[in-house]
Amino acid sequence: MNARKPKVAVYKFASCDGCQLSLLDAEEELLAIAGTIDISYFPEASRRMVRGPYDIGLVEGSVTTPHDVERIRAVRKECRTLITIGACATAGGIQALRNWKDVKEFTRIVYANPEHISTLDRSLPIGSFVHVDFELRGCPINKFQLIEVIVAYLHKRKPNIPTHSVCIDCKLKGNVCVMVANGTPCLGPVTHVGCGALCPSYQRGCYGCYGPMDSANTSALSAHMIEHGATKHELMLMFRGFNAYAEAFRRESDSHE
Repeated sequence: MNARKPKVAVYKFASCDGCQLSLLDAEEELLAIAGTIDISYFPEASRRMVRGPYDIGLVEGSVTTPHDVERIRAVRKECRTLITIGACATAGGIQALRNWKDVKEFTRIVYANPEHISTLDRSLPIGSFVHVDFELRGCPINKFQLIEVIVAYLHKRKPNIPTHSVCIDCKLKGNVCVMVANGTPCLGPVTHVGCGALCPSYQRGCYGCYGPMDSANTSALSAHMIEHGATKHELMLMFRGFNAYAEAFRRESDSHE
């Protein structure tokens, strides 16, 4: 008798779908493990819906409405392991920029009948409401890292995901430092690795798409940029990007407001 395949579910909350598409973009890498798992629930990719409980739940997107709060708690109950994927799910996403403003004012301006809009004052990561077993950073996520996380949990081991800064990847690729050589503002020294140092490889500063690295020394980076002419307003905007509400970036941006 064949052993039961682990059941995997993929959920979407407030997001652009980019991280779910990264799973589909894995193609050959995904095929290598497709025979060992049962993708039971994935509305983005299939009409086939198998009821839970599930062994692994992958969650994209942030929590932005009261309904989202109820739904993520239900998702947590039906998943043995819950993994958040992408900046929206791990840090609130680009939509978390609203957390510094009056959302009611936005709804009054945008909607003809704002009284029908039910939303939270803030866009928050999944971990603000339920226990998360692993957070995979990125906007979008790295498909190879995603496959590694899935395989790791299938084999009951810790995922082998590097936690160093983008600067290490720049050195490994032989990139000339855009900040040292050209004075280009760059979040690479405090940003979690995962993109392959994409922007610095094209002589652009890092935008912090993968969020803060472990023990990110954001204040030291800000001090260096101020020495080279950056204003406090410019620094605030730099840290308010895709991962604006991640704790280290939020704290640093607030200090320059």
